[in-house]
Amino acid sequence: MRRVTARVELDGKMTVMEFLTNNLEWAPSTVADLYRCRWQIEVFFKQIKQTLQLCDFLGNTANAVRWQVWTALLLYVLLRFQAFLSEWPHSFTRLFAMIRGVLWDRLDLPDLLKFYGTAGERWRMRAQPEYGFLPGMAPATVGQQAA
Repeated sequence: MRRVTARVELDGKMTVMEFLTNNLEWAPSTVADLYRCRWQIEVFFKQIKQTLQLCDFLGNTANAVRWQVWTALLLYVLLRFQAFLSEWPHSFTRLFAMIRGVLWDRLDLPDLLKFYGTAGERWRMRAQPEYGFLPGMAPATVGQQAA
């Protein structure tokens, strides 16, 4: 075993960290970079599991689980890309929660993401009673409502 000590930046401060490895040939900087990259991967999977609730599967077969994992990864990539395009300054968890809240509303997503968290123009999302009907049934007009 080999112990590698490296100075790494953690939350804006330089911190001394120790890593254990059985590779005796790599340079200490390579070992530290490997652990740094590995930590980013761990954080990525933790974020996917917590935010996208990937632990509750609808099916138990290997194919069903595979489809759900791929769908979750696709959703993650699409939301990250949309956050990048709209220069979303908030966390991914907040983005996901907001998208879940307005999922069934017809909204322009880029405009919603640009508006979120600002005190700009007067724009308000609110439920509209005329949209509360079952598919295939026409909404009731004001004269048709039952007393």
